[in-house]
Amino acid sequence: MKDSEISKYYKRKINELKNHNKYYFEYSSPKISDKEYDQLKNEIFNLEKKYSYLKSTSSPSNSLGYTPSKNFVKSKHRVKMLSLANAFDFKDLENFEKKIFNYLNKKIELEYSVEPKIDGISASLTYKNGLLVMGASRGDGTTGEVITENLKTIKDIPQKITNKDFPNDIDIRGEVFIEKHDFNKLKNDFANPRNAASGSLRQKNPLETKKIPLNFVAYAYGYFDIDKINRQSDFLISLKKWGFKTNEHNKVLKSIKDLESFHKKFENDRFDLKYDVDGLVYKINNLDLQNRLGFTANSPRWAIAHKFSADSAYSIIKDINIQVGRTGALTPVARIKPVNIGGVVVSNATLHNEDEIIRKDIRLGDTVKVERAGDVIPHVVLVDLKKREKKSKKFIFPNNCPSCGSKTIKEFNKTTKKYDSVRRCTNEGYDCEKIAIEKIKHFISKDAMNIDGLGKKVVENFWDLNLVRFPQDIYNLDYNKISNLEGWGDLSVSNLKYSIDQSKKVSLDKFLYAIGIRHIGIENAKLLAEHAKSIKNFLSFVNKNNLNEFINIDGIGDTQINSLKKFFENKSNYKIVDKLSSLLNISDLKLNKDGKLLNNTFMFTGKLSNMSRAEAKSLIEENSGSVVSSVNKKLKYLIIGEKPTNRKVQEAKELGIKILSQKEWLKLLN
Repeated sequence: MKDSEISKYYKRKINELKNHNKYYFEYSSPKISDKEYDQLKNEIFNLEKKYSYLKSTSSPSNSLGYTPSKNFVKSKHRVKMLSLANAFDFKDLENFEKKIFNYLNKKIELEYSVEPKIDGISASLTYKNGLLVMGASRGDGTTGEVITENLKTIKDIPQKITNKDFPNDIDIRGEVFIEKHDFNKLKNDFANPRNAASGSLRQKNPLETKKIPLNFVAYAYGYFDIDKINRQSDFLISLKKWGFKTNEHNKVLKSIKDLESFHKKFENDRFDLKYDVDGLVYKINNLDLQNRLGFTANSPRWAIAHKFSADSAYSIIKDINIQVGRTGALTPVARIKPVNIGGVVVSNATLHNEDEIIRKDIRLGDTVKVERAGDVIPHVVLVDLKKREKKSKKFIFPNNCPSCGSKTIKEFNKTTKKYDSVRRCTNEGYDCEKIAIEKIKHFISKDAMNIDGLGKKVVENFWDLNLVRFPQDIYNLDYNKISNLEGWGDLSVSNLKYSIDQSKKVSLDKFLYAIGIRHIGIENAKLLAEHAKSIKNFLSFVNKNNLNEFINIDGIGDTQINSLKKFFENKSNYKIVDKLSSLLNISDLKLNKDGKLLNNTFMFTGKLSNMSRAEAKSLIEENSGSVVSSVNKKLKYLIIGEKPTNRKVQEAKELGIKILSQKEWLKLLN
């Protein structure tokens, strides 16, 4: 190999490393495994050793903090570490409390434990017989990375607890963070304190982590072998007794009006704190009630994060672009003169929809107030009419899709008796370029096929190069062609191929979510998968034009059925699903097969006593049973409460379905 070719190869490896460093240290979202990352660095070291003329300021030889060490091991949390739902105003708090009352089917006096939401990184500490045996990151909420040695370098985390009251086996949850004055010394290396904490915990060498002044505050538990504590506030007191730091601003409040008042005061005082906070966390103080309320798919029902008001700034609208989403929704986006909002430079702001543009009378060249609330996309709040130019003209929303030219419509909502505010492209398949690209992005996303290394920018690049046009093209990529593209090396191509091959094995519910049918989210996809049992059965329903079969599923309604029909009426959609079903290994959804109600179907009629329908449904599903929404031959038990529907009772009798009172049903569960 010539010197020029060696230099070119070396530069390619350096650029590859720089790219992975960005994902690894800046985003805390590595695209390759630790082992592969180390292999890449060692290859660079060996090249430099063999060819003395090879030099780069970006070489790992000249960089600190990248010392190779053992891989991070993954560990499944014994109790999930789910994220919290967000509230931004008093109305959100009212809805939060209302949902609790609806779930419990009654109004009760509630008490809230209030804790500041520190902007850091969540961690879980496992103690057995008083010893810290494992520490893990939150990860995806189900599985985290084992970072025990790094966490042990934090002075606030006790490694041995001798207190007699301390449990024999417990997972302590808390937040790792950096105080403001310490971050000022590191701000040239990290974008913000949270990134600094995240990057520090992900160092492979604990000695490097030790150099960073990390702090830890404890606030909850996951697994607890013998839980004798009744209230969250009592648990916080126990944490202090056991040697953990808790937040000095924790308190207990009685009503959402008290929560709102405290929030306003704390929001004004937060700038005087030593650390960054982005809101307050409210938890139902009664731990028994927490257990009863349980979790939704994404968050606990008994807690919410009340974010602080958005930072805002004024800027000028330079242009308005119309983006087309995977379901055909047209979203207007303002391209604004870049402005710093809360430490983040913002150049785009959503305008939501056509109705919002008309209501706020937003025009090109307007000076507007742009607001950024927590992780919410920046949006235009109002127009400064005093600064509007006299010659400005109203913005006319397009009647045709800017991508494919198809007619756009506003659908009529039969429930609200109004037209939707969102205008949509009427193209249902992959003929609209923008819809097709967004559908493919959805297909490869984390909650869908989870193809690591094939991000949104890569999809757009592959589309431009005509490498992908449909989801199935992902499984027939020309890897030789990709390896010759700028920024792609042997290792990154190998990683992409591995990730794509791994995605070929997928559960039925994930697949149904991945194909991107409107109104079929993660939970609805699970319901369909449970009912269909296999992809073969699902496609059989489609082929026989028998999608109305799914109307019997509790949680699936006319909206979902009509969306399924519309999706499969498009021949290209059907061909794509059919082709993918032959390329992939689509497994049935794994259900709990150990419950007392396995293979039994239930339906409710009438009002239940001291229990909501949602709670009753959860009980059945937790015990391997299923709930249906109509009386038919497949129904095994009809459970009747107060004032049942006579027609349903009569139909059940005629079909020989067993009728149970609520008390009799609960006996099945002991």
